[in-house]
Amino acid sequence: MDLQDQLKNLFPDHEFQEETREQDQNKDGIWLQDDPLLCKYEKRKGKPITIIEGYTGADSDFKKLAKEIKTTLSVGGSFKNDQIIVQGDYRDKIMGILKEKGFKVKRVGG
Repeated sequence: MDLQDQLKNLFPDHEFQEETREQDQNKDGIWLQDDPLLCKYEKRKGKPITIIEGYTGADSDFKKLAKEIKTTLSVGGSFKNDQIIVQGDYRDKIMGILKEKGFKVKRVGG
């Protein structure tokens, strides 16, 4: 008899919420975090880029997310140093995509 069963015996009227790993994931299997992702705009060599950073999950999930964003927007980009770099200023569209997936997003700069 584990602790959960003992608690059910002691408090039969109480409804227990079972925490599962599935609650921390969205429908695509990407881990959702409590802290917001940071969405920044920069210019490098005179060209605009959008940077998404602050993900604390697995690199494979973040790479999968990068690929989804790039294919949805039909733009180029890369994944380097735990950052998603997208060519162009797509902050509003990217923030919409991430919010739709269940992430909290914070706009940084401008």
